[in-house]
Amino acid sequence: MSSSIRIKPKTAIQKSKTSSPLPCSPEPAIKPQPKPSDKLNPKTIDPFGDHSRAPSAFAAIYAKGGVPCRLIHGAVKHRLQWECLPETVPFDPLLITLAEGLRETKHPYTFVSKEGFKELLMVEDATEKAVPLLPRLVPVLKAALAHSADEVFERGLDALVQLSAVVGTSLNDHLKLLLTNLSRRLMDKKFKEKITVALQKLEQYGGKATVAIIKSKIPTYCSISS
Repeated sequence: MSSSIRIKPKTAIQKSKTSSPLPCSPEPAIKPQPKPSDKLNPKTIDPFGDHSRAPSAFAAIYAKGGVPCRLIHGAVKHRLQWECLPETVPFDPLLITLAEGLRETKHPYTFVSKEGFKELLMVEDATEKAVPLLPRLVPVLKAALAHSADEVFERGLDALVQLSAVVGTSLNDHLKLLLTNLSRRLMDKKFKEKITVALQKLEQYGGKATVAIIKSKIPTYCSISS
């Protein structure tokens, strides 16, 4: 009885020596290493951590003053205020920068990019300035049309029609690159009418040759002249 009583406190002492960390031990302060799977788990993502998403290219350019217009909030609707007349602004690279901004999903970038793109194409000599940029501009518009967000796709579609009205037949050489995304979205009932109208506008501005181009990607398209 007496020997067993003496053994128990000895065992407790040994256990405390092996399992209990010392008060000055740095081990409790060491954070566990994140698991690779934590990156895929939204519950483990810290939006304020060092790995939070950096500003987009358009947002960074806008913050540095690379886009010479700003959003003015109105009581009824918003408008853009240009720092200089749009007629005096170089299209290269501003038109391409605004087209890249069409993929934005945050305010005020969504409005600035959409409205800025439209207003820049309204200047008197827009055709001469925009046509040489088509090889670089079309892939950017294609990225907007391929975006998963409906609002981004719609902005891209509007911009495409606006561009077509300005450059006319010059867009035909690049049209096939854009029609693939329109064909896919055409299967969505909520976009069917809007895309059909856009295709008719492309035909109107691009001429008869546009019909064959459209039908090569969208065989069900009916020409406005038929």
